[in-house]
Amino acid sequence: MTEILGIGLGIALLLAGATALIGGSSQIATRWGVSEIIVGLTIVAFGTSLPELVVNILSALRGETDLAFGNVVGSNIANFGLVLGAAAAIAPMHIHGQLIRRELPLLLLATLVITVMALDSVFDGTSPYIGRSESIVLLLLFFVFLYLIAGDMLRAQDDEPLLAEIGSATHAVATSADKYRWVLVIFGIALLYAGGDLTVRYATAMALRLEISATLVGLFVVAIGTSLPELVTSIIAAIRKSPDLALGNIVGSNIFNALFVLPCAGMWHGLVIPRGGVIDLLMSLLFVGAIIPVFYLGQARLGRPVALAFLGAYCVYAVWRVSSA
Repeated sequence: MTEILGIGLGIALLLAGATALIGGSSQIATRWGVSEIIVGLTIVAFGTSLPELVVNILSALRGETDLAFGNVVGSNIANFGLVLGAAAAIAPMHIHGQLIRRELPLLLLATLVITVMALDSVFDGTSPYIGRSESIVLLLLFFVFLYLIAGDMLRAQDDEPLLAEIGSATHAVATSADKYRWVLVIFGIALLYAGGDLTVRYATAMALRLEISATLVGLFVVAIGTSLPELVTSIIAAIRKSPDLALGNIVGSNIFNALFVLPCAGMWHGLVIPRGGVIDLLMSLLFVGAIIPVFYLGQARLGRPVALAFLGAYCVYAVWRVSSA
C-alpha cells in the first residue's frame, strides 16, 4: 500500500534527521565551550523527541489534531506496553529507587493532569479540548522537570538511569566529524521537515482510504514508528545484559512527550480530544501506575511474567481499540 510506504519513508527521514541534528548541534555546542552536561540536558534530551515533536506541530498546523493526539499518547503507551515489555522479557531489569521517588510520580502526575483536562464533557458538558492555557500549564510542569534534572546533572549523580542514558548519548554524538557539524544541522532540519511532511500527509491519506480515524493511525502506526529508537535501544541493552537504563530512557521520553511535545502542538493549534481519547489516556495512566506496585511488591525487579503481562495488555488494548472504533 502506497500509504504504508510513504509513512515508513517519512519515519525513516525523521529518525535520520533527528540523529544528524543531534550530532551537528552537539559538535557546535562543545566547540563553543558548552559543557557536556548542558549539551546532554538540552540538545540530546530534546533531540530524542524530535520525531514526535515535528509530526505533532505539522499535524496541528494542518488541523490534524486527532493525529497529533494519537501520536503522543500512542507513543507513551507503546513505550511501556511494547518497548518496556519486550526489553524486560529478554532480560529482567531492576527498578531504581530514584525513578519511583521522582520521575515516575512526575509522569503519573502529568498523565493525570492531561486526563483531567480531557474531562470537559464531564465537568462542563462541552467537547474535550486542550487549549493554550492548558498547554502553558503542561509546559510549566516541564520546566519543573528540567530544573530537577539540571540539579542532578550538576551534582553529577551518575547512578541515575535517566542521567546515565543522557550522558551516554552525549558521549556518542560528540564523536561526529567536527568539520561537518553545520552540514549535519542543516541536513537534519531538512530531513525532519521532509519526514514530518511525508508522515502527516500519508497518515492522513491512510485514515481516509481505510475510513478510520486519524487517531488510530497515530496510535498504532505513527506512534510505534516514532518510538523505534526507544525500542531498538532497549532491546539492544537487554541483549547486552544491561537493561537497567531502559526504564529510565522510557520514562524520560514519556515525560518529554507529555509535557513538551503535546503542549507545543496545543500552543500552535488547540487540540480537540478525539473520541476514545480519554480511554487512551487512562490506559497510559494504568501502565505508569503498574510500575509502582511492581517496585514495592516485586523486590524492585521487573521480571518476565510482568513483562509478558505488559505485552499482553498492550496487544489486547490495541485489538480492542481498533475493533471498537
